[in-house]
Amino acid sequence: MPIVIAVCIFLAVGIGFLIFFIVKSAALPKRAEALGDLIQKGKTQLAIKAARAILDKEPKNADARYFLGKAYLAEKKEDLAFSEFKNLTQSGNLGKYTPEEDFRRDLARLFTGRKQYEEALKEYILLIKLKPAAAEYYYQAGKLFTERNRADMAQNYLKKAAELSPRDPRIQAELGLMLYKSKNTQEAKGALERSLKLKADNAQAYFYLGKIQKDARDYTGAITTLEKAARDSQFRLRALLERGGCYMSLNAPEKAIPDLERAVKSITEEGAQESLYARYFLAMCYEKIRNMDKAIEQWDKISSRKKGFKDVDAKLAQYQDLRNDDRIKDFLSAGSQEFLEICKNIIQGGLDFQVKSAKTISDGGEFIAVENESAKWRNAKKQPRLIRIYRSPDPVEDSKIRSILEDAKAQNMVRAAVMTSSGFTSTAAAYAESRSVELYNKDKLQALLTSNSGGS
Repeated sequence: MPIVIAVCIFLAVGIGFLIFFIVKSAALPKRAEALGDLIQKGKTQLAIKAARAILDKEPKNADARYFLGKAYLAEKKEDLAFSEFKNLTQSGNLGKYTPEEDFRRDLARLFTGRKQYEEALKEYILLIKLKPAAAEYYYQAGKLFTERNRADMAQNYLKKAAELSPRDPRIQAELGLMLYKSKNTQEAKGALERSLKLKADNAQAYFYLGKIQKDARDYTGAITTLEKAARDSQFRLRALLERGGCYMSLNAPEKAIPDLERAVKSITEEGAQESLYARYFLAMCYEKIRNMDKAIEQWDKISSRKKGFKDVDAKLAQYQDLRNDDRIKDFLSAGSQEFLEICKNIIQGGLDFQVKSAKTISDGGEFIAVENESAKWRNAKKQPRLIRIYRSPDPVEDSKIRSILEDAKAQNMVRAAVMTSSGFTSTAAAYAESRSVELYNKDKLQALLTSNSGGS
């Protein structure tokens, strides 16, 4: 008897499952046009199962394939949706219940997201034919032409979009970007300003407007505009880099440094051009203010990412001695008064001269010195010399040689000397050859710094 009961229970359960699956199967829509209602009601899983069931029986059912793709989009499964939509467009025909505009709009967006710009553009051109008064499609096509550096076509489509929807800030901003890239600066500025009047939080518009102001040397305006662009993470690095460049153009490296440090902190891809330039400009500013340790740190990071970037390798070679000799490091990084003292030691200890006066000049110091009794210069008389010592990273040009000789003559001094931690241009060296001025290049200066009598 127990066996009979068990068999009955087993049969009952089996029949129950069979009835459940029959009912569930019967509940699935048999016609593709019903799938859209399921998706609208949020029943995307049911729509996917139903669409698959229809396609199992009718692989060429275009409507079922379209609604399967739409259900995948609703589930945020874009790769699966893209596959279904591509299969559908390759078949060459759409279903009776497939809305062509919606389908092509979704497909264009999916192509764009995968950087298949040519295919996306084809879809937007078809959409324009379907809806010739829809500004959005002209706008999207214009953006894609801009991406492909087709300024002529981009301008046509974006101007048409602006004509159809003159109060859309996105269109004005994109038109401004395209005009900027095609070097139509005044029209670009107008479009960007119109965009910002319509919507004041467009980082792209602020960024390119700031670049236009910077190119026009309106550095004060550019600095303010670019700060607004820097609030957006997408434009932060580039905007801060441009702001730093403004301060550098104003010869204010100490003001450029905070922006460039912020730019470096926002780097997400070290090998990108913007990242390399952010570190490069920051190193230039550190070098200008004599913070050589930090400058070298930035050059090292650039070199580790990209060998041969600009003059980084030359800079590292130029300042290699800093890593090994604290006296050279002190010479290049010391404050103004300390620097003058170091130079006095060089003149008095290395050249055996007595310094009579000292003052700071741009990139260095100027000294009037008289030779001691033991000095063995060419003239026997104790005559004063005008001496200038530079610690600029740039080679000394002939204009500076001319300048010191003119100033020495004006002060009734016969001879002069120029020392530099870098070097001399070929024209400067040639000019000095037949004139009463002594040149001390990097090697000679280093010898004086590291000798027992000088720099200690």
